[in-house]
Amino acid sequence: MAIQQNLDRSLGEPAYSQLANILQKQISLGTYRPGDRLPSESQLRATYKVSPMTVRRAINILVEKDVVRTSQGLGTFVSSLKMHKATFGLDEFYRVLNTNGDTLVKILEARIIKTDERIAGLLDTDVNRNTIHIRRLLIKDEEPLVYHQEFLIYDPCRPIVEGELQAASLLDLFSGNDESYLKWGEFKISAAILTPEHAEALKSHAGRPAFHLEHAFFDYDENQISWGIYVFRGDKFQFNATIGSVMGNHSKAKKAPLNENP
Repeated sequence: MAIQQNLDRSLGEPAYSQLANILQKQISLGTYRPGDRLPSESQLRATYKVSPMTVRRAINILVEKDVVRTSQGLGTFVSSLKMHKATFGLDEFYRVLNTNGDTLVKILEARIIKTDERIAGLLDTDVNRNTIHIRRLLIKDEEPLVYHQEFLIYDPCRPIVEGELQAASLLDLFSGNDESYLKWGEFKISAAILTPEHAEALKSHAGRPAFHLEHAFFDYDENQISWGIYVFRGDKFQFNATIGSVMGNHSKAKKAPLNENP
């Protein structure tokens, strides 16, 4: 028997959003389990005194979250767990760096260089083109945690360099500076070990684990304008993801200490 909950019409939250939350809570509590069919549209309309449109919008929300799936003529069913649907974001990096202490950005180097073959390949541009080379550290509580190196196509008519150099906080680097010339970007995360150069900058030891986050950004003409790499200390960061219908913090996974030496 489903848990009975009524919509609160006094709330500013739309009825379809409330209904979606109610159904998701019922799924997370096990009232409906993977493979179970949810009540029909007519049943939901009668139970919660809502319109057909409200029911459809609520179900669409759950479909978009991959909490349920619909089958033409059969109804709506609770989805099973799908490992390939897990999404790992950068929220953990942001949380570690942006809580319980100040995080500073220290510019190590900023100069104009000519692209060699390697850098030209990374930027998909010509050799000997003027490029801005920036190196910096993200420091939390006086401890360097992230090394960042970036190459930007030099364009005196575009304020990208000024914006990058003025990025003096983690919020600026990870949340952006409202630059209208950036259209899209692509990222690649890979496991790595600290090189002697990166280890020295991060006050760690060469050979210890690290994460590499490569990034490239493109303008509205589809031209690549930058390439860079963040090097995260592997003893300070980890990736987390949750799959399935979860309401609130239900994580039971045991986490290894992040400050152990490899």
